[in-house]
Amino acid sequence: MISQTYTVLNPSGFHARPTKVFVQAASAFPCKVNVIKGGKKVNGKSSLSMLTLGIQKNEEVTLEVDGEQEEQALKELGEVLTRIFEE
Repeated sequence: MISQTYTVLNPSGFHARPTKVFVQAASAFPCKVNVIKGGKKVNGKSSLSMLTLGIQKNEEVTLEVDGEQEEQALKELGEVLTRIFEE
């Protein structure tokens, strides 16, 4: 298992569209993907779970991946977390 903390840069935080992009990317990997914010850990492959975190701009979240292709997943999903989406 590996993890890293990221700062969300999207001006609107992680609302429905960025969450959908993240979940689709996470679901492409065979490893477990968890996102942690403020002590709450959720399944990163579930849109509903991700939305319950209420991630806002400049908040830090920890991405935790475990299993096959975890290093590639951490890199690619970290890029999604820090991407600024066109609104």
